[in-house]
Amino acid sequence: MNHSTTPAAPKPLPVGRRQLLLMAAVLPLAGWRIQQSAEAAPLRWEGMALGAPTSLVLYHGGDTPRAQAALDATLAEVSRLEGLFSLFRADSWLSKLNRVGRVDNAPAEFIELLHTALDMAELSHGVFDPSVQPLWSLYFEHFVLGGNTRPPAMDKVMAAKALVGWRGVHLADSTVRLARPGMGLTLNGVAQGFITDRCSDVLRSHGFSHMLVDMGEPRAVAAKPDGTAWQIGLADPRAPGQALHTLSVVDQAVATSGGYGTMLDAAGRYTHLINPHTGRTAPALESVTVVAPNATQADALSTTLALMPKGDVAARLALLRTQPGCRAICIDQTGQVSELS
Repeated sequence: MNHSTTPAAPKPLPVGRRQLLLMAAVLPLAGWRIQQSAEAAPLRWEGMALGAPTSLVLYHGGDTPRAQAALDATLAEVSRLEGLFSLFRADSWLSKLNRVGRVDNAPAEFIELLHTALDMAELSHGVFDPSVQPLWSLYFEHFVLGGNTRPPAMDKVMAAKALVGWRGVHLADSTVRLARPGMGLTLNGVAQGFITDRCSDVLRSHGFSHMLVDMGEPRAVAAKPDGTAWQIGLADPRAPGQALHTLSVVDQAVATSGGYGTMLDAAGRYTHLINPHTGRTAPALESVTVVAPNATQADALSTTLALMPKGDVAARLALLRTQPGCRAICIDQTGQVSELS
């Protein structure tokens, strides 16, 4: 995924789905940096979370010590939540679940987010499926680690697909159990939005109300102090460094899913978005952006809509109707922009 938001720039920079890799280099907390303008507003921070670039723009009214304390608390929350949802941290709760097939006494946020993912799986009839990890592992190991240019053998795809099925994820209070050996979960389709929401809550608890929080999916909390909206550009899938469409956002979150965010082969025929029903990946040159009341909702919904056939407008609209206050902006391989609401 390639989100990049720079509201103070003359033109909004494009946002697109960030890269989600099983193995990713992550900056330690000590390596995260703050950029602060001479006029003390806004405070700008850039870093990494869940293997993807993240950022924060915070208007603090000149109270730099209070802003620094709020930022420290926010970074501590990011680190804590990575300890729940990270696929590349061996000590995370998600890694432990995938390794042994069961966890007991899981933290409340882990259970909450897994319920959210399973609810979206049910609403989408399994198009969104957190148990798609075996297929992702197969494609990643085949293309990225193995250096192959041709697709994996169909028998391997079918074997991985046989391990996918959200109904095999069993929750009982704080216990999570996977039904079959070899199953694995990923929460990458929703965790970054969830972390964005939690970080927004932390900053608001410190008394701040004008901010753009992007922990993988951007959320605009209130307007800028001058009353203007935050401007977020949507990337052109054919040229992800260029903005094709611009959104004005106040008190809303934005999430974009598109295969171009991580293309597994040089030709772009295989991407990180995998349809669990077919075992095939989503097209590289298409994207779906969702504007929603919160980033968790936007994240899950954009992933789901991107995996639905673009021609099945009725199914996309039916899913949107279950999510009040949401709208979707679709960009196809020709660059045409259309909206569903």
